[in-house]
Amino acid sequence: MSAPAPSPLAIVDAEPLPRQDEVLTDAALAFVAELHRRFAPRRAELLARRGERRAEIARTSTLDFLPDTAQVREGDWKVAPAPAALNDRRVEITGPTDRKMTINALNSGAKVWLADFEDASAPTWENVVLGQLNLIDAYERRIDFTDPRTGKAYALKPNDQLATVVMRPRGWHLDERHLSFEGGPASGSLVDFGLYFFHNAQRLIDLGKGPYFYLPKTESHLEARLWNDIFVFAQDYVGIPQGTVRATVLIETITAAYEMEEILFELKDHAAGLNAGRWDYLFSIVKNFRDGGEKFVLPDRNAVTMTAPFMRAYTELLVRTCHKRGAHAIGGMAAFIPSRKDAEANRIAFEKVRADKDREAADGFDGSWVAHPDLVPIAMASFDAVLGEKPNQKDRLREDVAVAPGDLIAIDSLDAKPTYEGLRNAVQVGIRYIEAWLRGLGAVGIFGLMEDAATAEISRSQIWQWINAGVVFENGERATAELTRAFAAEELAAIRAEAGEEAFAAGKWQQAHDLFLQVSLDADYADFLTLPAYDQLVG
Repeated sequence: MSAPAPSPLAIVDAEPLPRQDEVLTDAALAFVAELHRRFAPRRAELLARRGERRAEIARTSTLDFLPDTAQVREGDWKVAPAPAALNDRRVEITGPTDRKMTINALNSGAKVWLADFEDASAPTWENVVLGQLNLIDAYERRIDFTDPRTGKAYALKPNDQLATVVMRPRGWHLDERHLSFEGGPASGSLVDFGLYFFHNAQRLIDLGKGPYFYLPKTESHLEARLWNDIFVFAQDYVGIPQGTVRATVLIETITAAYEMEEILFELKDHAAGLNAGRWDYLFSIVKNFRDGGEKFVLPDRNAVTMTAPFMRAYTELLVRTCHKRGAHAIGGMAAFIPSRKDAEANRIAFEKVRADKDREAADGFDGSWVAHPDLVPIAMASFDAVLGEKPNQKDRLREDVAVAPGDLIAIDSLDAKPTYEGLRNAVQVGIRYIEAWLRGLGAVGIFGLMEDAATAEISRSQIWQWINAGVVFENGERATAELTRAFAAEELAAIRAEAGEEAFAAGKWQQAHDLFLQVSLDADYADFLTLPAYDQLVG
């Protein structure tokens, strides 16, 4: 199969894929090229602005609500009403867009599927292009899948039983090296958004839904403004009404937490809500305050629950902000993977998931995330108990919530410390995740949890922070590069013994080990581990 004739401005540099010509059409590539021409310069400016803001945080070790946008926070305005397909979001399932996951997620009983081209997907060209094809096939009801290992067949339920798709493109920082315009790589965000929107906007309208998006890694309201301008242009380009696009923004960076109202305001006619993304949020705190001293040192990641005071401030402010402005507030991830072999472990984990979702529903959230279909009924029961027949609880304004600027960064309010075993666990999870990512897998089951790129980010960032802050563990050992390397060597040996020589050699374990140590130990902290990892990703 030969590659399709490119748009005059688009160059595709990749081995041909089956049916790629259905995705990489001249018209679709021309649309992405026009997005690039119009919006890539602003993207570059905003990425540079991130560095400037990070330098300011390093200098001051603080953040505050923006004085220049006080009129937005004090103004009387609301986002556009939710479309019918997004009015009830009480349970959302997340996952990549491979063929089996596409069918299982749509059939899961969840109200929404976050179809993920970002943290749950390693951006091989095959995942990028065939993920788009799988969504087109799903909307056209020509998707099926037979597991080659078990022979089990998967097919879609009737349309009225399928989850509504909210697609998540890659973050602004990621390029797409297989597609270039005017001599430079395309923005991964614009490629993912552009191909999906161009092919599916009208299809989704015909199905009674629309092109709905989750916007990841947003760091400021100016980045939300860029997305809004893209939506306005895109809707005019394909000839659909303004306001058809709806976007839910992940508040998963500490800087965005100080600009929630401004972000909703910038997207006002296209805003659907905000989501509380836990691991990336913690990663962002470490990244921004990594040289802020002992008071910003986070304990083991599993010790930072959503009941930690600074996490309570973040989530309660999110609910209040959303409901004040008529938007949905969506809670965080339940990442547990049920075991077919350990009923007692399941019972304990299900109790934790139920307590987490009960708390979110009681706090005023309108819905929440799960990573596995078996968790959908548990989360659904928590929100059913609070919502009943109501589609959401946006009428709960949470006017009792008052969050001061310092509350969001009061890391030292948490009564927990980094531990020796916490360092070991961070090494184990980080190496195992990166190895799978380098093989093209973005959503990975590790030690009973569904992990994605945010997991590896918080793991390596905590190691970097602990070493540079001179953390001393409960056993008197100090966090050092040498101890980290020793744990990594032990883990590599354990994996070799566990997998056997042949399977170990077939994997990318040494490469993952080396990359994890690089992003954990280098004095020059990498903004995102996926940047050096993408250089090593094959395909």
